[in-house]
Amino acid sequence: MKDAKDIFSTQAGTYAAYRPHYPDALFEYLYSVCKGYGKAWDCATGNGQVASRLSERFTDVYATDLSAQQVAHAIQRPNIHYSVQRAEHTNFADNSFDLITIGTALHWFDFDVFYKEAIRVAKDGAVIAAWAYAPFRGSEDLDAVVDDFTYKTLHDYWDPERKWVDEKYQTIPFPFEQPEHPDFKINVTWSFEHMIGYLNSWSSVQHYIRKHGVNPVDAIAPKLTQFWKNQEVKALEIPLFVKIGMIRK
Repeated sequence: MKDAKDIFSTQAGTYAAYRPHYPDALFEYLYSVCKGYGKAWDCATGNGQVASRLSERFTDVYATDLSAQQVAHAIQRPNIHYSVQRAEHTNFADNSFDLITIGTALHWFDFDVFYKEAIRVAKDGAVIAAWAYAPFRGSEDLDAVVDDFTYKTLHDYWDPERKWVDEKYQTIPFPFEQPEHPDFKINVTWSFEHMIGYLNSWSSVQHYIRKHGVNPVDAIAPKLTQFWKNQEVKALEIPLFVKIGMIRK
C-alpha cells in the first residue's frame, strides 16, 4: 500500500481558518442524487467543513482524517463522529453508507485500495463524490502574480500528487458510473489578510519553509497589497472540478 502522507498537520489551524467553503449548490446536487440520508462518510475531513454540511441532512456523519491535529480543529456537531483513520483502511462495517465524500483530498490516496474500501463500506447504489479546486481567479494582473508564485516560486515544492489537481481531476482514476452534473464554482470575498492566510495554508509553502527557513509568502505579500488598495475585501472566483459516481454491487 502507498505510504500515507500527513501534509496538513503543521498548519491545521491556518487550514481551518482560511480555506474556502464549498458552495451550497454542490451539496444540494449531492442530496438530489442520494437514495437515502442515513449515514455519510467524509474521508480526509480536515477541519470538518464538509462533514458539518452533511450533518444538516444525514442522520449520522462519520468523518475520518489521517491527522489528529486536523480533527482537533474540526467543527463539532452532535451527529458527527470523528476518528483518526486512513481512508484506505477503516473500521466501518460493510454496506454502511449512502454517501461518501472526499473534498480536495482524493489525489493523496492510494486509489485502488481506497476504491475497494469505499465499495466495501458503501450501500448498493450509494453516491461517491470527490472534488478539488483550481487557483482562484480575480483580475488578469492579480492572477498573473499568484500564478507566478504558484508555478515558478513554488514549482519544486509541490508534492507529485499535485499533478492531478493541475489536470483538474480529468485524468484521476475514478472507476464508477458517472452521471451528468452541473458545473460548480466557489465565490468568495476576501480581505488581504485572508488571502495571506490562505497562501500560508498551502503544503508547498510549508515545504519551502522547512527547506529554507523563510516564508515565501512574505516575498509575495508586497506585490499583492496593490490589489487591495482602498478596498476592504475583493471578490474572487474559484473553479471547482467534481467527480460524482454511483457505486453498484
